[in-house]
Amino acid sequence: MSVTGDKTEVHDEKVLDWARKLIEKSQSERLVVDEVFNSVRRNEIWRGNECLNLLAPEAPTSPLVRELLSSEVGTRAAEGHIGKLERWFAGTQFIDEIEALCIELLKKAFGVSYADHRLVASMIGNMTVYTTLTEPGDSIMSLTQPFGGHSSNRYDGPAGVRGVRVYDIPIDEKELTVDLDAFERVARDIKPRLVSLGASMTLFPLPVKEISEIVTEWNGKVYFDGAHQLGLIGAGLFQDPLNEGADVITGSAGKTFSGPQSGIILWNDPNLTKPLTDTIFPTLAATHQVNRVAALAVAAAEFIAFGEEYMKQIVSNSKALAKALHERGIPVLGSHKGFTETHQVIADVSEFGGGYHIANKLAEANIIVNKNLISKDRPEDWDKPSGIRIGTTEVTRLGMKESEMDVVAEYISGIIKDEKTIDHIKKKVLGLREEFNKIHYCFE
Repeated sequence: MSVTGDKTEVHDEKVLDWARKLIEKSQSERLVVDEVFNSVRRNEIWRGNECLNLLAPEAPTSPLVRELLSSEVGTRAAEGHIGKLERWFAGTQFIDEIEALCIELLKKAFGVSYADHRLVASMIGNMTVYTTLTEPGDSIMSLTQPFGGHSSNRYDGPAGVRGVRVYDIPIDEKELTVDLDAFERVARDIKPRLVSLGASMTLFPLPVKEISEIVTEWNGKVYFDGAHQLGLIGAGLFQDPLNEGADVITGSAGKTFSGPQSGIILWNDPNLTKPLTDTIFPTLAATHQVNRVAALAVAAAEFIAFGEEYMKQIVSNSKALAKALHERGIPVLGSHKGFTETHQVIADVSEFGGGYHIANKLAEANIIVNKNLISKDRPEDWDKPSGIRIGTTEVTRLGMKESEMDVVAEYISGIIKDEKTIDHIKKKVLGLREEFNKIHYCFE
């Protein structure tokens, strides 16, 4: 955040100043439009074609999904639920078809009784759950950020906006999962209305069944925020939260599920249907981007057809990459448990300059990861944490397999340990990307 005179700006002033000067110097707004297109194209060339994108929250969408995201239906509004009587506007019969197909495909993809498609961002799913299942002043328990938790379930996210009191879920730092004995002691004392199991650093399944059995004693609810794990859950490769005792699942459509950036919410209890959907509409979503809904429907169909094979390869690639980094002397979390059961690999790079330094250094070599808090960090270490988070979703969808993960580990290790120059690794990355530039696990 920067403060100049009486002006406070949260964005980088240098970048904003570049944009202001470009606009001021331009002879017409049409030329500014050209600059927008140029920035989009530069990003497409670099991030889309020349980088090894190892960000865990990202996945490339299929050509069909991208086509639908620019479709004419995206200009149409469709407030309300499916059906002529339920809509605010007339003339939505074809939009009803699109939305019905999307819902039924999501139900089939996840094997659930109910699904909703109107969450234009996955964070709205979190807000839906807190609005529906809690009241201001209620107690909840959620994971802290150094142990993988996310702001969406803490005071600085939807939980805090709802006005609940947030208590920490105790974590076993060695096993990287919930410390059930400590959880039971704390939970019985505060009797949380809701336990939120949501982690942006996620390597292993969480004890949903055991937690559900504890909180059921006082009619507590369990919410599984599967933002990152949603595709793995749908493919039956991670865990099955609803059948293990969770009351509701939310997740991102754009991470392992590999659809358009947005949210999905799933549940089986018919008693939750009206409360949840009343919260979604009219409270949190009205015109919900029907082009995105169409794209989500196609992503769900592709997931049904290819998801299991795709997700299996993601996990295999993560394990292979983690093992290869470990063998090259890069400390990787969870080594005694096989490193990971998800799309993520977490490396402790504190001895090499820390997460911020390493993430930016790798980016210079066209390898994109993110800095990440790990258990030995404090929340205030957010800017410069000890770890980096690596995801294998995008490189897997580009067709890479275990042998390529060994190559990627060699590139990463070469940069981290200063064994290779940035220019040398960058050339290697460009060569590898020339070999892998087609989207897999989708319809032609």
